[in-house]
Amino acid sequence: MPEAKRAAADKRKERISAGRQARRRVSRSGLGSLESKKRSFDPIDLLLQSNAERLPKLLPVKYQRMAQSPFAFFRGAVSIMAADLASHPHSDITVQLCGDAHVQNLGSFETPDGRIVFDINDFDETIAGPWEWDVKRMAASIVLAGLESAHSKTSCEEAVEVFARSYNGAIQRLAAIPILDAARHQIHRLKRAQVTSAALSQAERARPTDLLAKYTEKSANGQFHFRSMKPILYRVNGPKRQEILSALSVYRDSLPPERLHLFHFFHPLDVGFKVVGTGSVGLRDYVVLMEGNGKSDPLFLQIKQEVASAYAPYLNAVQYLHQGKRVAEGQRRLQPSSDLLLGWTRIGEHDFLVRQLNDHKGSIQIDNLRGRGLSALAEIAGELLARGHARSGDVLAIHGYIGNSGKATEALVNYGLDYAKLTDSDFDFFQKAIKQGRIKVSEPR
Repeated sequence: MPEAKRAAADKRKERISAGRQARRRVSRSGLGSLESKKRSFDPIDLLLQSNAERLPKLLPVKYQRMAQSPFAFFRGAVSIMAADLASHPHSDITVQLCGDAHVQNLGSFETPDGRIVFDINDFDETIAGPWEWDVKRMAASIVLAGLESAHSKTSCEEAVEVFARSYNGAIQRLAAIPILDAARHQIHRLKRAQVTSAALSQAERARPTDLLAKYTEKSANGQFHFRSMKPILYRVNGPKRQEILSALSVYRDSLPPERLHLFHFFHPLDVGFKVVGTGSVGLRDYVVLMEGNGKSDPLFLQIKQEVASAYAPYLNAVQYLHQGKRVAEGQRRLQPSSDLLLGWTRIGEHDFLVRQLNDHKGSIQIDNLRGRGLSALAEIAGELLARGHARSGDVLAIHGYIGNSGKATEALVNYGLDYAKLTDSDFDFFQKAIKQGRIKVSEPR
């Protein structure tokens, strides 16, 4: 065997061996350990503390959305799960975590070359951390989303097993192919699965002009501006408006030259404040309406506040001086293709991510998870997470850790089921805190 080929083979064996050695830190069966009775914190206290940097007037909106179901609560309570995950030994095999891996943070969007793809699409909590933390959070989300979409517990267990097998199988396949092939791996059954096909179709139909009808109206001079839809959306005027527009100069510096060239052709028309999502409610979220080649060429630019990842206190990760940059760089590590206008800026003392509000996006609808939809999405979720981890970590080390025995699969399934039960319990505490007045919620809209 030529020397170079032998050296490459030896290096491959070393990386796989390093993964096997990680079992000394936590065994594969140990991945299923939860031991929730040993918690050293009050989950409701932790939730309240995690919202310290958010706008107090919007927190009742966030809590009202979380109060809809255990899954909605789970979506808004990543800080609680981060603390739970950090309380147990982990593999120390590091990837770029999505951080908030759950089924409704998968969706479709348009890539810079105009293709519509389906992938992970929310990265507010992204950070370098142990690969299994993403897998455990996604596993729990599959159970909770399954229960919300009228699946039996048995059906949820089957779906989370499909997910764990899909992830582990994809890691095995990606470990066997060239590095660049693994980084750009495509999933070809997306249009055959109804749940993802619906999201792709939604994205294909979506147009930026749709948002003109939804969020704007014409003034007396024929110019578009944002509607007043308080508290969900309203116009921003005066010095704050100018401060936001001035922040676009910092954003421009974050764009590569070829994308900055395109952005130069747009000019701003109006600025709004928008309430988005569940986990993000309370953060400052501005939208700039821009115009390119006339009124039929709108651009909605989202300027979204980013705070430190909920996982940051528990990890010896790179300390980012700019949280918007953290999110943008984490997204690029995980996604083969990212938003054409992805960047970052700063307004006052706060960091912001900048992206298109609508680049042909399509989302997962809970109703589409009924029947075979849950397992179909679970299988795709496993493959997507595996690809993101192969792009951003050492897929050979993960493969070496997981092995071929099925122990990791069984443990991850157990963790997902047990954590869903724990979330149900936390949701009950959350509801009690609302009744006691400890947590204030807004009136449903």
